[in-house]
Amino acid sequence: MEAFLLQFFIFLAAASISVPIAKKLGLGSVLGYLIAGIIIGPFGAALIHDVEEIMHFTEFGVVMMLFLVGLELKPSLLWKLKTSILGFGGSQVVITSVIITAIGVAFLPWQQALAIGLILSLSSTAIVLQTLQEKGKMKTEAGQSVFAVLLFQDLAVIPMLAIIPLLATLPLLGSGHHSSELIDISGLPNYLQVIVTLSAIAFVLLLGKYACRPIFRAIAQTGVREIFVAAALSLVIGTSLLMMTVGLSPALGAFLAGVVLADSEFRHELESDIEPFKGLLLGIFFISIGASLNFSLISNSITLILGLTIGLIAVKWLVLLAVGFVFRITNTERSLFAIALAQGGEFAFVLFQLTKSSGVLSIDIIEPLISAVAISMFLAPIMFLLHDNLSKSSTNVQNDAEEDVISKSDHKVILAGFGRLGTDIGRFLLSAGINPVILDYDSKNVEVLRKLGFEVYYGDATRLDLLASAGAENAEILIVSFGDMTSAQHLIELVKKHYPHLKIVVNAKDRESTFEFMDLGVNNIDRETFGTALNMGQSAMTQLGIDPYEAHRLKQIFRKKDLEMLPDLYKKRCEEDNYISLYKKHHSHLEELMQLDNNKNLTALDKAWTAKNPEL
Repeated sequence: MEAFLLQFFIFLAAASISVPIAKKLGLGSVLGYLIAGIIIGPFGAALIHDVEEIMHFTEFGVVMMLFLVGLELKPSLLWKLKTSILGFGGSQVVITSVIITAIGVAFLPWQQALAIGLILSLSSTAIVLQTLQEKGKMKTEAGQSVFAVLLFQDLAVIPMLAIIPLLATLPLLGSGHHSSELIDISGLPNYLQVIVTLSAIAFVLLLGKYACRPIFRAIAQTGVREIFVAAALSLVIGTSLLMMTVGLSPALGAFLAGVVLADSEFRHELESDIEPFKGLLLGIFFISIGASLNFSLISNSITLILGLTIGLIAVKWLVLLAVGFVFRITNTERSLFAIALAQGGEFAFVLFQLTKSSGVLSIDIIEPLISAVAISMFLAPIMFLLHDNLSKSSTNVQNDAEEDVISKSDHKVILAGFGRLGTDIGRFLLSAGINPVILDYDSKNVEVLRKLGFEVYYGDATRLDLLASAGAENAEILIVSFGDMTSAQHLIELVKKHYPHLKIVVNAKDRESTFEFMDLGVNNIDRETFGTALNMGQSAMTQLGIDPYEAHRLKQIFRKKDLEMLPDLYKKRCEEDNYISLYKKHHSHLEELMQLDNNKNLTALDKAWTAKNPEL
């Protein structure tokens, strides 16, 4: 116990000192953890020794992180990402594996080259997701694409665990088959192993869908917070153990459990309970990676290992750029997409251990590759930092201003975002005698608007303390007019959790964005170009000679029927064929309705043309 507490104290103390310093220097928390690991590791102050054992324990932080990621992924969103997962993820893993295997064949037997290619195609889920979440870029185009690739990689680990032992070319150093201390299914016939594995996955899905909600509801009614925490941890640990028992990744079980609970009313409570444990274990995991760097091997084989590291990053970076180009990711987002996934991954440590025990690779081959993977993971936060510095824009600078202190809190309306759309909304409300609290995160915009006489406060509306200061407790309506979809979704989720009484009005850029806001339970949604499109259509009709009243009437019919069909389309949004069929049906009915005249089956344009040409 004394030795364990001492080791635990050293880890926590190192993190407490190094991470704030790293954050202060703009390096990010992940790099701070890695530096702490180097300092306290065997080749630093030598304060810790059994790094591998600690790493096995703290890998559970990755499992918890994937449970939280699953909670963020509603099944509808997962279905929406199916093309990205198979397209982005499949392309990246296959192309990277093929290129690295082709290079490896020049030096090693094809079985060994293939094993190395498969393992090095993986990236670090822990580092990448942690960094993207810190930077608030998880829901950007690059963030969603990165997540799709990481999800495919995590799923790809499962067949890799099965394939790698089949590539054995050396005498076995241990069992190449899966063995669990709870139940060993390796002795079963292959078809029974498949049935047991699929049954375990089905059990997790059914447990999450039908059993977890009533259980958590009963626990919540007790009002004992620590029991809810214990139940949440039991769920993550239990699903992980089940997956390990049938030979699958524990991260897969936790992810599936998270996905089926994404629509649960306990989603936010589960997040807040698991988050501290995830953060702590992930931090210690990163420290373990820093401590695991074998500087003796690196110094003796510096040229080889640096060459492997640079080659690995370069190959993956080029492949990712190509994948991003093919799938038409914008230039700015493509660079982030490529940088984010160019390193090796934590599953490499697990899979390289499997290659050793299965007789696929010798220790002389494995050690330089593990060092290269570890160095690439260490360089990942630095590459993020370099990317941020190179792509820094004026918006990064302007957000350094001090946030305003809001003195009034008795307003009934909060207007979040005072850009092009927000300014017009604000002018309209103020002219009608309604004075909203106006929040904007563009300091230059705030300064200009104040000179024009608007009472605008500078600050990030997605911060809970700022919402409280703005009087969210007593307000009645929140108007969200952000141009950034990610920030708008985050703000709505925050308000739904902490201020459920607030009515929310939000603008969406298109129908897909409308559906995403409907997923969050928002009903008052205005598509920002919809009204303009109808007004321009009405103007075009009047220019064609249609009676202004008739053009206005047709516009109102179109608006009313389009809004009426939106809920039906929303229900079928994940069923492509049914969605298209329903859309065609609604649109056909709308055309008939707009073109039908009480006395004649003439279109509005026909009537205008006839009026101009009575002789015909």
